[in-house]
Amino acid sequence: MGKILEIDLSTDLVKEREVKKDFAVKYVGGRGWGARMLYDILFDKIRAFDRFRFMDVALSPENVLIVATGPLTGLYFPAAGKTSLVSISPATGIYADSNFGGMFGVELKQAGYDAIVIRGAARSLKYVYINDDVVEIRDASAYEGKGCMETERRIKEEIGDESVRVACIGPAGENLVRFACVTTEWGRNAGRTGMGAVLGAKKLKAIAVQGSKDIPVHDLEAFISVSNKGYEYLRQHFLFDLWQRQGLMSVVDYINTMGVLPTYNYRHGVFGRADDINGETMERRYKIGDSACFACSMCCGNICLVKEGKYAGTVVEGPEYETACMFGPNLGVDDFSCIVRANYLCDDLGIDTITAGNLIAALTEAYEAGIVKKEDLGFELRWGDCDRILELLEMIARRESIGDVLAEGAYGVLQKWGEMRRLISHVKFLEQTGYDAHVSLCMALAYATCDIGAHHNRAWPIAKELEVGAEWGVEEKVHLVIYHQTVRPLFDMLGVCRLPWIELGMDEKLYAEAYTAATGVETSLEELLKRSKMVYNLTRSISVLLGVRRRDDYPPERVFEESLRGGPHDGAKLDKRAYEEALNLYYELRGWDENGIPMEETLVQCGLEDVAAAIKELREGRQEK
Repeated sequence: MGKILEIDLSTDLVKEREVKKDFAVKYVGGRGWGARMLYDILFDKIRAFDRFRFMDVALSPENVLIVATGPLTGLYFPAAGKTSLVSISPATGIYADSNFGGMFGVELKQAGYDAIVIRGAARSLKYVYINDDVVEIRDASAYEGKGCMETERRIKEEIGDESVRVACIGPAGENLVRFACVTTEWGRNAGRTGMGAVLGAKKLKAIAVQGSKDIPVHDLEAFISVSNKGYEYLRQHFLFDLWQRQGLMSVVDYINTMGVLPTYNYRHGVFGRADDINGETMERRYKIGDSACFACSMCCGNICLVKEGKYAGTVVEGPEYETACMFGPNLGVDDFSCIVRANYLCDDLGIDTITAGNLIAALTEAYEAGIVKKEDLGFELRWGDCDRILELLEMIARRESIGDVLAEGAYGVLQKWGEMRRLISHVKFLEQTGYDAHVSLCMALAYATCDIGAHHNRAWPIAKELEVGAEWGVEEKVHLVIYHQTVRPLFDMLGVCRLPWIELGMDEKLYAEAYTAATGVETSLEELLKRSKMVYNLTRSISVLLGVRRRDDYPPERVFEESLRGGPHDGAKLDKRAYEEALNLYYELRGWDENGIPMEETLVQCGLEDVAAAIKELREGRQEK
């Protein structure tokens, strides 16, 4: 049912092990495999430390990083190119995962491996080279301090094969910036939760992989039939053409029209100059080509080139919506060329664009409010100041001056300036993404209960709530959040992108049919969703054992305390009593207690008996947090 490659960088030990069928089926793959292996490997440490101590343990040899594909990764199926990275986050101190698309996971499976477990830390900078059954730990000193673009190019030159796939870190990862990312294929990033810092702490600059083996499929004829249904559905969708032309940049106009576009650090919901940074502007003035992940006909990647002005010559795959939002409206920037340049710098330096844009916006507001002084920064900081924004990105990656504070993420900034508490929009110290929650109870609950922090990757219910859910009761809204938090993470377990489903409505049942045809394991969508719920209970339990409780399951304070400005929701803010009611119901439906701790019977029912025993020990007070 699969093979796992284990690498201990402290001892240079490399070994393989087969995956047992019951494990493979129970946890499906991707983030599911990663979460279970993380729990098993780090159980004693998770019991011993709280999350704040683990922020530092996460940057020690004691932490592990798991790279895991899914059972559909690398097969002929829509958008089947996803790879998950799983660890404990140095930014949040709790369970974390991130993922990227492209070809890296495909090549890993063609080399014969479904996952990699990376332990320990090297004494000097290294990279791992995988060529089918040959695995080498190579010297990477020549790439020290180099950006991701140069690192990828030079490793390919060293190996002598342009087709090799490289996942690497930039200077930010080497310098342990807590929101450093892992970059592959010139700009596809495992962007959130600091996976790049984990690799940096292990002194692992890159993983390069190439493979020549076939990926086995149980029933090839049935699999092709299911896949063709998916491709045909996508091709005939009325938004297919727009998606290929603009990709996620088409979301800018939609979210701005809905009045929930984060603007001036989540204070406004509409950006008056959105036309200057939207998908149409990108398509007309900057786009020079398309790119796609493996087997994806949606082809949502945009290659953009700045053709004139001081950023002329900058070329990047992107930006996507989140980057355009965080470096555009949220910072008061209406110059798309500046956004392209910021995107390029983040890709090359290895920085999460969402966290970077969020924190720089909070810093700008703090400067405007007098909380942060000119002497703290060494310069003035104003909304829309592109040059300062780009300078700050370099300072973060190099940990220079104020950049050293920002490099610590939301937690570190708040340790320095506690007065910024209401200015930084985060949950569990993971900075919020690009959808304002002032008027969306669903989105607020989704952010607050996401197992990694304020990210929309687990649930994006805001569109449905604002379009058709205005008169919904709290039960309908909570059910929507939980369904999203079940089906969307399932895609990360299967190793596929969620966009064909969430954007174009591809039938979820096709994924179950594809899984059965690929593996020979008879299943249904309902059964796969049960397994996804089980993994959500597992990741929640990991974080609970590290100290997460109800107090951590709230959206940013700003949505309750300050009214949204401008647009169709001018003056609106979230009702905290309504939120408390929704959170109570959420816990009840999840089978968690009033403090957000999974009940032992809930864990037993979904097959996590050993986790239930650990939670029971926690309840009985034998494990203090």
